[in-house]
Amino acid sequence: MSTVTQGGPSLPQERRVVTEIPGPKSREMFARKQAAVPPGIGTTLPVFVTHAGGGVVVDADGNSLIDFGSGIAVTNAGNAAPRVVERVQRQVANFTHTCFMITPYESYVRVAEKLNELTPGDHDKRTFLLNSGAEAVENAVKVARHATGRQAVVVFDHGYHGRTLLTMSLTAKNMPYKQGFGPFAPEVYRVPLAYPFRWPSGPENCAEEAAAQAIDQINKQIGAENVAAVLIEPIAGEGGFIEPAKGFLPRIAEFCKTNGIVFIADEVQTGFARTGHLFACEDEGVVPDIIVTAKGIAGGLPLAAVTGRAEILDRVHVGGLGGTYGGNPLACEAALGVLETIEADDLVGRARRIGEVMLPRLRAIAEKTPIVGDVRGRGAMIAIELVVPGTKEPHPTAAGEIAKRCHAEGLLVLTAGTYGNVLRFLPPLVMPDHLLEEGLAILEKVISEI
Repeated sequence: MSTVTQGGPSLPQERRVVTEIPGPKSREMFARKQAAVPPGIGTTLPVFVTHAGGGVVVDADGNSLIDFGSGIAVTNAGNAAPRVVERVQRQVANFTHTCFMITPYESYVRVAEKLNELTPGDHDKRTFLLNSGAEAVENAVKVARHATGRQAVVVFDHGYHGRTLLTMSLTAKNMPYKQGFGPFAPEVYRVPLAYPFRWPSGPENCAEEAAAQAIDQINKQIGAENVAAVLIEPIAGEGGFIEPAKGFLPRIAEFCKTNGIVFIADEVQTGFARTGHLFACEDEGVVPDIIVTAKGIAGGLPLAAVTGRAEILDRVHVGGLGGTYGGNPLACEAALGVLETIEADDLVGRARRIGEVMLPRLRAIAEKTPIVGDVRGRGAMIAIELVVPGTKEPHPTAAGEIAKRCHAEGLLVLTAGTYGNVLRFLPPLVMPDHLLEEGLAILEKVISEI
């Protein structure tokens, strides 16, 4: 059995179920959680983790679960990846904080330089660092409004951008993200997304018709001259891993360019090798004016970034950007370790390999299982959409039951989707092949039982 180094003892890369899941120790801790933490902080699987790495998470009861979640696309380069651990341990002994706006440090600058180099486009860029994806999205919108002198922001059906006031306003799905939390921020407008599986006239017409409808709504209902930014996820994450029909993103980007609108790509979930490209925009050669990143950037330490055209970001006055913890030195070192790991271990290629294994297996399951309506995704960002057999009616009950049974078998999977009927798979890019195959076998078994 292969192992993975976790900055200490090696962690066996095996599925091991020694108690019911969750086990007694996890149930005890979950009771404490319920007494100490508000119920609004939900839990997908109430096992309390003690170790994680490679393709597994190990809980307090000694169960070792196959990880098809990566902390929601955060541990792309592995949990406690050796290069990350080494850099963070060295940094924490030197200093933990000075505030980059007070007395700066080199690691922040190095992260900015790397993102300016690696993100799509060869134009002059600037990067500043923040704490979370939502904070980065807010700042990207803020910069776009400042640079253009306009107020309107256009977003898309099924989009998810965060839980703060503005990012809730930008997010499409009401429950659980927006319910009861209004009123929301003004000057936010929503247009159709090219959703091939659910496009009324079929996937072959989806890109052209969706783009035409979106552009028509912008022109008629807002006025292109009033739009500061168009914000989109290159693959809609929480909305159900919806990959817009080919041609849709380039058409929207070109409309933005023609009308002086800042095109913002929210790559919080798709970035850092997850989709088989370093950034998902690269699949169709789309070059955003601003790209927002977080999640996989620092292997689990809180870090996010806004990277954009210098002529846009340089317009903001001194003091207009920043934050106390943004670009924390520990998180910056972690990010440098993640970028080193992606390059040294060819995690872009590894993501493609994971997709080459998963997609055919899942499509084979779909062919013999009418409950699976669609299989989609790129690289190691894969999903299946569950429907009532013989229809396209969403089947969230089936998604929840399949997830529950997978968890009991020792396979961690996540649900998603506007209708709650999507199973999404985000294995760490360092997951060994035998665990990937074993996880797929469990999934096939569970779906056949449903």
